[in-house]
Amino acid sequence: MRPVGIHCMTIAVAFVAAMVIILPCSTNAIAQDASKVHTVIIGNFKFTPELLSVKPGDRIVWVNQDIVPHTATALDKSWDTGAIGSNESKEMVVKKAQTLAYFCFYHPVMTAKLLLE
Repeated sequence: MRPVGIHCMTIAVAFVAAMVIILPCSTNAIAQDASKVHTVIIGNFKFTPELLSVKPGDRIVWVNQDIVPHTATALDKSWDTGAIGSNESKEMVVKKAQTLAYFCFYHPVMTAKLLLE
């Protein structure tokens, strides 16, 4: 007669070993899928939304629906989309250490802010 405990323990060890191999892969897949694409509409000389919650790795796409060019420029000028012409778009990937308040270089009264989650 064979002891039942050894057979069960062998199965348990095999299961744990398989989980150690599988879990890191699935965790990385979840982290990669967590980034989002956010769209900011530029229209009537405003950024909409004016306040946007983002995470590092997210992409922001600015779409200019005005008839004049605009920019999205960090207040400290550490990043800038450059000119975004009428019916054009520009994008940026959010980084951890980044100035989050921005304005339009051509129209400084146009302001908005990113909230880093």
